[in-house]
Amino acid sequence: MEEDAEGMDRFDMEGDFEGGRFGRDGEFYYERRRERAPQTRDDALYGRIAEGARARREERARERETAARRRQASGVAAGKPAPALGSLGSNTKVAKMMAMMGYKDGMGLGKNEQGIVAPVETTLRPKNAGLGSVEGFKEPKPFFTKENLPPPPPPAPAKKEQQRWSKKAGAKKGPVLTKNELLAMRSEQEQDEQPTVVQKVIDMRGPQARVLTDLKGLNVEQEMEANDLPMPELQYNVRLLVDEAKADIVRLDGQLRREQEKVASLVREKEKVAKQEALQKCQLQVMEKIAGVLEQVRVDDTAGVLSLEGLLKTFQELKACYVEEFKMCSVAWIACRFAHPLLIRVFQGWQPLQNPLFGLEIMSSWKDLLQGDQAYDFSGDVESMAPYAQLVSEVILPAVRISGTNSWEARDPEPMLRFLELWERLLPPIVLQSILEHVIMPKLSAAVDSWDPRREKVPIHVWVHPWLPMLGQRIDTLCHSIRYKLSSVLHVWQAHDASAYAVLSPWKDVFDAASWEDLIVRYIVPKLKMALQEFQINPANQKLDQFNWVMIWASAIPVHHMVHMLEVDFFSKWQQVLYHWLCSPNPDFNEIMNWYKGWKGLFPPELLANERIRMLLTAGLDMMNRAAEGLEVVQPGARENVGYLRATEKRQFDAAQQASQYTTHHAVPGAAMAALSFKESIQAYAMDQGLLFMPRVGKFYNGMPVYEFGTVSICIDSVKRLLYAQLQEGIERWSAVSLTQLIEMNRKARQR
Repeated sequence: MEEDAEGMDRFDMEGDFEGGRFGRDGEFYYERRRERAPQTRDDALYGRIAEGARARREERARERETAARRRQASGVAAGKPAPALGSLGSNTKVAKMMAMMGYKDGMGLGKNEQGIVAPVETTLRPKNAGLGSVEGFKEPKPFFTKENLPPPPPPAPAKKEQQRWSKKAGAKKGPVLTKNELLAMRSEQEQDEQPTVVQKVIDMRGPQARVLTDLKGLNVEQEMEANDLPMPELQYNVRLLVDEAKADIVRLDGQLRREQEKVASLVREKEKVAKQEALQKCQLQVMEKIAGVLEQVRVDDTAGVLSLEGLLKTFQELKACYVEEFKMCSVAWIACRFAHPLLIRVFQGWQPLQNPLFGLEIMSSWKDLLQGDQAYDFSGDVESMAPYAQLVSEVILPAVRISGTNSWEARDPEPMLRFLELWERLLPPIVLQSILEHVIMPKLSAAVDSWDPRREKVPIHVWVHPWLPMLGQRIDTLCHSIRYKLSSVLHVWQAHDASAYAVLSPWKDVFDAASWEDLIVRYIVPKLKMALQEFQINPANQKLDQFNWVMIWASAIPVHHMVHMLEVDFFSKWQQVLYHWLCSPNPDFNEIMNWYKGWKGLFPPELLANERIRMLLTAGLDMMNRAAEGLEVVQPGARENVGYLRATEKRQFDAAQQASQYTTHHAVPGAAMAALSFKESIQAYAMDQGLLFMPRVGKFYNGMPVYEFGTVSICIDSVKRLLYAQLQEGIERWSAVSLTQLIEMNRKARQR
């Protein structure tokens, strides 16, 4: 085997380069190429195989000489003759290995010892002798003859499966594959196998590092040498060339596929470009047609023969035929430019409030052309105004502003309301807001400022309320002026004047809740309380004037104020009258029941739905039931009245003592102490404490004027010499207090 390989060399590039390193991608890169000696004729003819073979022969010769000297030395030392060259005993390593596998000297090889015992005889042929017979040369005997042919081995038992691990089985030659078969096989493998991650293996066992992508050909050379294949180096090199050819085929096939895909992509791109070219060519033709129509319109306009009807028809046809191009090229703006001077002439001298129907059909047609079904832009930006909105703002809006400013009166809202109602669909939001801001609001503000509720016969809500849906938050500025005007006349109003309710009640849902409650509590409730306090309940001769004055305001006054007023100033007297009637000798219960039902029927539904009102009415009904059953009727509020009287007397005494002490020790300059009234004493005490004391204009409680004592509202009963303080601002809860309590209430208010 080794002799056959002599004269051969490896087909590799291990000696072509020297030095190197691994890159970031895992590939091995050489640094420089090794310098070689000049090539001779033999080198050109046989390559580098002879030089390598010669080096190996010399190496093997040195090894044989070394082994021979070793065997000779070992034989002499043992006193035995040296084994023959080429025998099993000449190689101690092989002999030991054979002995370990059960081989005995003089026996044949194999399981049944069927191998030959004698070594193969070798005879050197004469120099330059061929394979034919040579005179005087005796051919060696064949290994096996009929005489020494070993007996056939017994048949081996049948195996179900061939030993795939055998080296011999792996040494079979595979079929030669063509390029198409190789690519077909690779395609099937790619379809059957899952994609795997390619890992690189670096083989450092040889004189030069090798970079492998798999382990299939890692030990090919060793396997061929172990299988005694001829010329393993050549076969290895040929296999490398085959593998490189396969890799080149796969690489070229992949490159071909990519080129084919690129060609297909370019074909698709070409088709796409062709479609775009056709589309753009069609659009260009459309543009040329539109440009031709617009040029004709320009020529007619220059010649003065362009009419509004013809212009509208021309652009309607363009929009119907070329919808997308009409939008894309903003043809609406071009139509607006040509229509503007023609529409100006049509609406010249137009009075929109006197003739609001004029021009509706014309502007409706232009809106359909320029605006279509597109929603209005509510941004209010003038720069982004649509063509139709700009046309309306330049043609319609000036006429409306002139007519509204010069001829429209705010107290007669009907003409302007009728115009806006008819033109509502045709007025863009920005135009409508401009009319409200610059025409309607200035007129309304001026009318409210000049309004005098004492002289005007037409209520202000008649000509202001129709604008509430349009004005929105702008109404707040008007409401402020209206509340001021109403406050200026309500301080002299009397409860018997029902005109105040007619003027005031429509504004309940227009004013904010806090402003409305303040207005009612400040000007209306005190007057109604005075009317109820003067009201007399007389079953024999009942007059309901004061009671009716109060009930008129039931829906306008906040319910908690109304209930409190009725409980204090009406039901207290009503229950007392009922009690005395029931305690009279032989009362007529039928008459009393009718009297009760009559009073209950006078209350409006919103008051009857209140729980406190129902409880007060039920208390009277309970008194009637107890009297009808012969039980004792308890006087209404008897127990409460006793405690209240005791507390009231104590507070009166304390207040009088404090006021007397104050007037005794604090004299007012320029006046005698005895001349000081109870009110003046309270005022002097407030000044001494550094607190403000002043009347609250138009504010009353139980008919008494209200004063500001620091931060607390008070009433002064000079007859009973009592002080009443409002316990909480905005809520009608009053209680008798002393001066010490007033100072404490001011201190707590400052802390808050």
